[in-house]
Amino acid sequence: MTTGQLIIVDHAVALLSVAAWLTAGVAVAFRRARLALGLLAAAVLVTLARVTTVAMLAGRGWWFVQEKVLLGLPMLGAAGLAAVLIAGPRLLAAARRAPEAGILASRAWGDGMPASSVVLLLTAGYAALAGLVVTFLAGYPLTWSTALIAGSLVCAAALLTARVAATPADTTGDADIAPIQAPDGEPGFSRRRFISLAGGAVVASTGTTGVGLLFMPAESVATGGGPGRSSSSGAAVSVADLRGAGAPAPGGTRRQYALTAQTATVRLPSGREIQAWTYNGQVPGPPITVTVGDLIEVTLRNTDIDDGVTLHWHGYDVPCGEDGAPGVTQDVVAPGEEFVYHFRADQVGTYWYHTHQASHRGVRKGLYGTLVVTPRDTQQADEAATAKQLDLTLPVHTFDGTVVIAGQDGRTEHTTPAGTPVRLRLINTDSDPHRLALAGTPFRVTAVDGRDLNQPGEVREVGLRLPAGGRYDLVFAMPDTAVALVLDNDHDGGVRLRPDGAAAGEDPAVEDTSGWPELDLLHYGEPAVAPFDASKADRHFTIVLDRAVAMVDGAPAYAQTVNGRGHPSIPDQLVAKGDIVRFTVVNRSLETHPWHLHGHPVLIVSRDGKPSSGSPLWMDTFDVRPGQVWEVAIAATNPGIWMNHCHNLPHAHQGMMLQLHYDGVTTPFGGSHTSHPGGTGRSPRHGH
Repeated sequence: MTTGQLIIVDHAVALLSVAAWLTAGVAVAFRRARLALGLLAAAVLVTLARVTTVAMLAGRGWWFVQEKVLLGLPMLGAAGLAAVLIAGPRLLAAARRAPEAGILASRAWGDGMPASSVVLLLTAGYAALAGLVVTFLAGYPLTWSTALIAGSLVCAAALLTARVAATPADTTGDADIAPIQAPDGEPGFSRRRFISLAGGAVVASTGTTGVGLLFMPAESVATGGGPGRSSSSGAAVSVADLRGAGAPAPGGTRRQYALTAQTATVRLPSGREIQAWTYNGQVPGPPITVTVGDLIEVTLRNTDIDDGVTLHWHGYDVPCGEDGAPGVTQDVVAPGEEFVYHFRADQVGTYWYHTHQASHRGVRKGLYGTLVVTPRDTQQADEAATAKQLDLTLPVHTFDGTVVIAGQDGRTEHTTPAGTPVRLRLINTDSDPHRLALAGTPFRVTAVDGRDLNQPGEVREVGLRLPAGGRYDLVFAMPDTAVALVLDNDHDGGVRLRPDGAAAGEDPAVEDTSGWPELDLLHYGEPAVAPFDASKADRHFTIVLDRAVAMVDGAPAYAQTVNGRGHPSIPDQLVAKGDIVRFTVVNRSLETHPWHLHGHPVLIVSRDGKPSSGSPLWMDTFDVRPGQVWEVAIAATNPGIWMNHCHNLPHAHQGMMLQLHYDGVTTPFGGSHTSHPGGTGRSPRHGH
């Protein structure tokens, strides 16, 4: 059972526990002795089952059970034990004296089943419910404020129940119903006493928030076990000065592009029209294809995108001033303004660009394009061989439910002679993962996120899960039969490759790819020595992903959180140039979070405790599925202030975003990335 499945089971058992304790209390209130006794037994068994599921989760990591072990189970255990020890014997005796129908007689109720039994059983239910609510609304880490509020609310609910249960009922004309008495014949709470106690509980449940906050970390940065901010008198470096090269490398060429952000009506090949946000009136935007050593110079203009735009070079390790993070590395480019990006192409591979301003909306509406950097061949034979290959760049995007591959909806067709080398550059520009399958030929995954794998083996009939923002390069020799690239098991769409002369409509002999096993890239390819030892990290940060109530951009929300907080309240991760930095990324939630760090290739160390055993796997976006724990590492060699966020862009918009901050680097642009118009980064900045 995966950790994600175990989390679901634990939630289900917790819900059953709430139902069992509460219905047991209700059954006693309605004087159903045998039913109440059976429900009490069920509540005890379900609670023991909950202890088992929590113990199993604890074996997967403390992050998954902290609030359960420190609050939920102790609170339920105390209330449940009191209910069993006090109400249990009385309920058993009352059931034995009750008629065959199992209804508590009035004498049995008055003598053996005081109102305290109802209160105790319902309080156990309140405790179980409070533990479940804390898991969903507060999560990790547990704070004193959360614990005190939860405990106070359970006490307040118990007091209210005691007050209601101790109030004599009107039994006029009904001999079968007796007044509910307090234990030992003592009178119930007076109204004044109840108001005093309940009012005190309410004050505690609100006032302890401030007390609990005293225990929360107040620092604006996390150091990951390394030194804090430098106290040296050295001059700070602004991200505005961390700009790219102004000239190509020897032998390279200056490649100039102009991208104009504008709204446009785009007609797809099927005839469907979409109202899009575009670069140069097309979706995707103009492809940028260059050779290593070239200088890329892009002038971004904004015609009428009111939210503003930027260009982020996804996966490309540009200098920080070229990163396109509004409010951090530049001001947003407002309508009528422009910004010039320039950097040298020094990474071969498949990448893409997109806006990082209001990206949850802008990318979805079409503000994206592709960036491909090819090696510089010096031998004419190599150049001739390259000219003969079929090289397809295939960004996948979804417009309101319509999947578009490289600007084409429906099925895309290509023909090439048998034996031709084929490279498919697959790019996922959506916020959700896609499943891909290549039918009709064996192939190799030669690169992931632009970085080549070491000696990738030939595979066939396997599925590929492509994370949001991720890229795979697939290579194969074109067979003399058709090949199908199947997206999300849709055999009517996708891409078809046919050898010259093949009949139209001919498809590979495969009916269903959904059952193909998923290729695990952590165990694919051959091992090689990594450039650094991740086990000797200078800093180690833990990133726990969850959903909780938190402040996001100054407003309370049911947020996508990191360590219990939402952007911009999440402390920056402080690093120094030259550090080896390790991250533990934990997903407590039931959603997948594709994690993306700007400016650095990320070396995958392990997943769920199992080390990466294949080719060194460098990624810039890795899918952290429900319950998974990833260990990854970077070499901090690119100074700046870098976004570190979920690339399910609505999740980032809802708070799941923080910053990796190099010591000594500052920003004049506000210092806090905004995904909303009108926030920091809103003012336009011209030119360089």
